[in-house]
Amino acid sequence: MRRKRILITGGAGFLGSHLCDKLIESADIICLDSFFTGTKSNVAHLLSSPHFELIRHDIVRPILLEVDQVYNFASPASPVHYQYNPIKTVKTNVIGTMNMLGLARRVRARILQASTSEVYGDPIEHPQKETYWGNVNPIGIRSCYDEGKRVAETLMMDYHRQNRVDIRIVRIFNTYGPRMAVNDGRVVSNFVLQALRNEPITLFGEGLQTRSFCYVSDLLEGIVRLMNTDGLTGPVNIGNPAEMTVRELAELIIEMTGSRSPLVHRDLPSDDPTQRRPDITLAKEKLDWEPKVTLREGLARTIDYFEKLLSEAAV
Repeated sequence: MRRKRILITGGAGFLGSHLCDKLIESADIICLDSFFTGTKSNVAHLLSSPHFELIRHDIVRPILLEVDQVYNFASPASPVHYQYNPIKTVKTNVIGTMNMLGLARRVRARILQASTSEVYGDPIEHPQKETYWGNVNPIGIRSCYDEGKRVAETLMMDYHRQNRVDIRIVRIFNTYGPRMAVNDGRVVSNFVLQALRNEPITLFGEGLQTRSFCYVSDLLEGIVRLMNTDGLTGPVNIGNPAEMTVRELAELIIEMTGSRSPLVHRDLPSDDPTQRRPDITLAKEKLDWEPKVTLREGLARTIDYFEKLLSEAAV
């Protein structure tokens, strides 16, 4: 059988690079990245493969490619990065998504949009089901990402209804694992690095906000199943429903690293969700998917990754 040609935008980023690893065994991969937040080192081990091609390109500009599937992962995904250039974030999620949908329409490719639990905003419904419309501030400092992803979902559905583009929408909840960026400001990478350096661990407010953490391999297994399931456009929540407070996460990381880090408190940032937990009933029923990797197991792998990074930087 002919190997599928799969385009992964944001393919040199945290999630995109792991997706390249997962799919290259059975497909020819075109990895597209502007390197705004992605890094070449994440995919350097794939460059010698005849089934891998890396293209430096910003999806805000159109591109012509012949592919069978498109995974649209291009977007900064942490507050530090998407607030650095909010207009660029909106353009990537809106104009970039339009360009990828235009490509999918031309070559009749199936396209999957990496959306986010941020479309639920600071949720009033808990846990969050796909039918929940969300509680989002359209003019806040996080709106460039939240509303950008909401418009991307709108575009996906409109291209599907109007132009019959074969679409998939996944709503990704907090994900962690190796290759998280050191400077991305996400809670897991922040806490692990602070703990390994024995620096104060920063809690916003009392640290009582809840999050649900899904290991990267579990997340991508669910996403690939969604892409390859016929007749299911989504949106589908993919995440781990095991909920914990941010303080509990910090205490666990301190224990696992043997750190001497104290906990320090800062003011809550604007529009930071107070609780976040996916309802994954749909993923269980339609994809036969649920997370397998425990938080301790996933954190151990993540801590090991950052330990190696810090030791290499110290040489």
